[in-house]
This record gives sequence, C-alpha cells and structure tokens, in this order.
Amino acid sequence: MSRQNVSSALLAATMLLVVLALATLIPNGGARMISDLGYHTLCPFAPYSTGSLLLLAGLAWVVRQHVDRLTD
Repeated sequence: MSRQNVSSALLAATMLLVVLALATLIPNGGARMISDLGYHTLCPFAPYSTGSLLLLAGLAWVVRQHVDRLTD
C-alpha cells in the first residue's frame, strides 16, 4: 500500500470516527436507557463512547501526520 493510500485511509477513518462520536450524542426519545448525560441518546454509553471515539480519531490523525512526514 502506498503512503498516499495509507494517508487517505487514515483521513477517512478519522472523519468516520468523528461522525460516529457526534452520533452518540443525538437525542433519541425511543431509547430505553438514559445516558450519563441525563437524556435518552442513541448510545446509552455516552459520553464515554464519545470520548473513546474521539480518542481513536485523534490517534488516527496523529499517525496520519507521521505518515505524511516520512521521507523516502
């Protein structure tokens, strides 16, 4: 896999993880459990799942920056 492909895949992973992190905070009236935020969300584990996904997105971003800085 070329360095450009790896960088593009890591960028896509970062964007996907950020979108999923935001999705965990969306209110959902049909949910059975109340999250620790105090309201019904799509993910009952919010804000912990949100933080975990943002941490993984940050890690993917840091690795992408490292891959972009590598020289031949």
